[in-house]
Amino acid sequence: MSPQSMIAPGFSDPVFQSQAAFRALLAALSEPGTLQRVAAEIAPPEGLAAATATALLSLADYETPVWLPAALRDGAAGAWLRFHCGVALVDDPAKAAFAVLDGAANEPKLSAFNLGNDQFPDRSTTVIVQVSGLEGGDAFTLSGPGIPGTRTVAPQGLRPGFVEELRENGALYPLGVDVVLTHGDGMIGLPRSTQIEEAR
Repeated sequence: MSPQSMIAPGFSDPVFQSQAAFRALLAALSEPGTLQRVAAEIAPPEGLAAATATALLSLADYETPVWLPAALRDGAAGAWLRFHCGVALVDDPAKAAFAVLDGAANEPKLSAFNLGNDQFPDRSTTVIVQVSGLEGGDAFTLSGPGIPGTRTVAPQGLRPGFVEELRENGALYPLGVDVVLTHGDGMIGLPRSTQIEEAR
């Protein structure tokens, strides 16, 4: 059996499914804090949530370097992304267009990724943070564009100090990374324009 035959399939209907996934991701980032679901019906490789795999399958290609933790980069997830998307997997977080981060891992910090620059703030890294749940954790409050008043989220499985990293990232606007929290088929967007406060 060839190595390629052991790689899990991607989209069965690439145009329709990638468009649906893109709409879900766009909704997550344009309405920060709202829970969006992907329905791409793929079997993600080990180490990637369905929402993470679907987002990368929709967005990543040979022009968008991806950073993965070493265990994912050297395992089934890395092979799956190289096969289906043709991506270059990079060791340096600052060179990544997209990244997948374990929310509980201590490193790398959000500030280690590409924050964009004054001329091209939109070239910053989109960081997909995989968490153990999108509800039921310590709450924090969001405000800013796309949020009428405030909105509260309570993800589970974020490392100590991560909310402060989000706050510092928001202070860099229009620079900074865009963050997407994922678990299972769900995602919550936290773009760099969003202001973060501890919930009272």
